[in-house]
Amino acid sequence: MRKTLMLAALLLPSTAAAGTLRVGASPVPHAELLEFVKPLLAKQGVKLEIREFTDYVQPNVALADGAIDVNFFQHVPYLNSFQQNRPLGIVAGAKVHVEPMGVYSKRVRKLSDLKNGATIALPNDPSNSGRALKLLERAGLIRLKPSAGISATVRDITTNLKRLKFRELEAAQLPRALGDVDAAVINTNYALEAGLNPLKDALKLEDKNSPYANVLAAKPATLKNPDYLKLVRVLQSKETKAFILKKYGGAIVPAF
Repeated sequence: MRKTLMLAALLLPSTAAAGTLRVGASPVPHAELLEFVKPLLAKQGVKLEIREFTDYVQPNVALADGAIDVNFFQHVPYLNSFQQNRPLGIVAGAKVHVEPMGVYSKRVRKLSDLKNGATIALPNDPSNSGRALKLLERAGLIRLKPSAGISATVRDITTNLKRLKFRELEAAQLPRALGDVDAAVINTNYALEAGLNPLKDALKLEDKNSPYANVLAAKPATLKNPDYLKLVRVLQSKETKAFILKKYGGAIVPAF
């Protein structure tokens, strides 16, 4: 059964019992994948404790503080960006899946229908904001400086023929903002939680070659822990791949 911790409890370090692995995860799809592999891991003598988080900050804080052993919610560009400001000594581990970011709207059926001066909401964290802008560039809505990398900002926009306006919000708030903006670029985990179907509802979706694979993250010593290695094996198993393809129908793509 999933466990959702109160913030105060998350910040208290604790020690996992032998044969127990505490993993912090976003509810969808990360915790769902962990629930799937939980019995597979139990057969190998490892008890999996799943602790859910609903933001992109506390899972790394809890990991650094020792409240959890591993987290599963982020891609490497986000982790690198996060640690530029808060160096916590966390490293990326195994790749599990890609969640293609998408552009959604309740006001238009195709992006070419966006009116001049339309407002588009973006994630406000640097790596996902840059990722969203890159997707809008691939959709033909804007052009960015050739030198703009994964941390591109709205200041890197060189061409904006529709004079689009941009509103940066916390990633978790983007689905709720769809009624207030003309379009929003939303991470797949939050789109799924909001009942959106990326394959049917997204007006533009990243392809399977996206470099933003979601990874397990931990402290360096944990990557050599036998229990962690067992978790990697079950998450990258043929059973998990089949589960991902069946449950999410292509909205989430295995990265192994």
